[in-house]
This record gives sequence, C-alpha cells and structure tokens, in this order.
Amino acid sequence: MLEKKMSCKHLEGISAVLDKNEYYQKFKAYRDKVLALGNDSLEKTIAVAVSLCLVCAVLVSFAAVALKPLQINNKELDMKRNILDVAGLLEEDTDINTAFAEKIEAKIVDLETGDYVENIDANEYDQRKAAKDPAQSIAIPKDKDIAHIRVKAKYAKVFLVKEGSSIKSIILPVNGYGLWSTMYGFLSLDADGQTVQSINFYDQAETPGLGGEVVNPNWRALWKGKKVYADTETGEPALSLIKGVVDNTKPGSQYQVDGLAGATLTSTGVTNLVRYWMSSEGFASYLKKVREVKS
Repeated sequence: MLEKKMSCKHLEGISAVLDKNEYYQKFKAYRDKVLALGNDSLEKTIAVAVSLCLVCAVLVSFAAVALKPLQINNKELDMKRNILDVAGLLEEDTDINTAFAEKIEAKIVDLETGDYVENIDANEYDQRKAAKDPAQSIAIPKDKDIAHIRVKAKYAKVFLVKEGSSIKSIILPVNGYGLWSTMYGFLSLDADGQTVQSINFYDQAETPGLGGEVVNPNWRALWKGKKVYADTETGEPALSLIKGVVDNTKPGSQYQVDGLAGATLTSTGVTNLVRYWMSSEGFASYLKKVREVKS
C-alpha cells in the first residue's frame, strides 16, 4: 500500500510538471483538436499515422538497446561453439563457456613476425573489426591478394588447445571470397602446424546445396589428416581442392581435398583462402616458430 501511494505521488509530480510546460500544453490542445475531427478527415488520418510511427520507432529503439547485451553474449557463445567444434571438443551436452575456459587459450599473433603479442588482451581483441580500422590493418598488394580480401589486420587471434603445458592443436582464423560472399571460418591443425584436423565456416552466404556445402559435416570430414605444406621449410602451401574425388592411392593426394560438386568458384575460393592464410602473408612464420619450439 505504501509503495502504491508513493507511486501515485510520483505520477502526480510528473503531471504537475507537464501541466506547467508550454509545449505539452500545445500538444494537448492539438491532440484534442485532432480527436474532435471526423474519422474521414485527412489531417486526423495523417496525425494518427505519424503518432503510430513515432511510438513504434521508440519501442524498436528501446528493444534494440535493451537486447544488445543479449545479442553480444549470443554472438560470443556462437563463436566459442564454432571454435570447440573445429577443435573436436563439442558434444551435445557440452557446457560451452566451461569447456572453452578449461580447454582453449586465445593468443594474439603478429602476422609479420610470427611472434605472440603480449600487450593486447586476446579476450577483447576483435580481428574482423581491426581489419576495418586503417590504424590496425594493412592493404594487401593485388598480386598477393589471392583470397580477395583487400586488407588484413596486423594481428591475428589464434586459439590453442592444450593438454597440460603442451599444445594439442592450433586453431587459425581464415577468410576469403567465394562466389557470393566473404567466407569466415577456422582451420584446425595438429601441434605440428602441418596436419589438418578440421575446417569450418561460421559465416558465409554461398549457394545452398552447392557452395553452401562448405558447412556439410561429410565434406568437412574429408580434410582430416591432410597436409598443408609439401615442404615446411619454404612455407609454400600445397593444400588445395580439386575437381572431382581425390584418389588417395596417388602421390600428392595428402595435399588434396574433394572439390564441391557444382561449385567451382566456391571451391577455388576455399583453396585460395587456405593458401593465402597458410603462406608468408598469413601464418607461415608463426607455424614455423611453433614447429621449432615443438622440436
């Protein structure tokens, strides 16, 4: 009862302030004038339509602001889910946040040197956003931009799957243009920085049933055990998609993956983005240092 009385007094106070406001009085006068008009009045129709639009705009704006924290949280959760998936750590009953915190360590890598960057908080760093910031990115020369992404961030965010103090696998962000869209995904490698565990694309808009098959688990499974480099010393990637089905009895098949049927340009895009990010333009220097530490 006390709370109800306080609420009433609060409303009375607001009403008293509004009654003294010149603009509010003008609004009331115009409101009464419009309401007094006939329902077939053009002025009344326009006034009601404008009022409805304003109310809807306020509600939509309020919802956008109120739901933003939830949207950010869902986006982070989905990213963690994709990382756990490509690392082979995702099960039906997996607690995403717990599994990620226990098994995944994020690190920032300087793409030019291949060294870890310790003065940037990996949990706060957004590589996609950094690629759009001229201060945090660099333009890619046309002759080297085989992935057709034009710019890249100076630093990349990689994820390490650890068992104790040793690295079990390395998860690298990759992106490149397919037929219709820039495809964003992760490539998971063994600790040797050479053998593929898995690949997935969490953001792409390729043709469903054709290029969109980049998310098909059956096709993704073909990547397991493939090799990135024919010669790890040169850092020149050999891994690519081919037209048709790989003949695993032939030499060089360890560097080949079945192409996507009916999606030649998407297949070419996947080859190009993998080769770009595994080259000296991408993670080759970093992976070389990983192998040196491991040996």
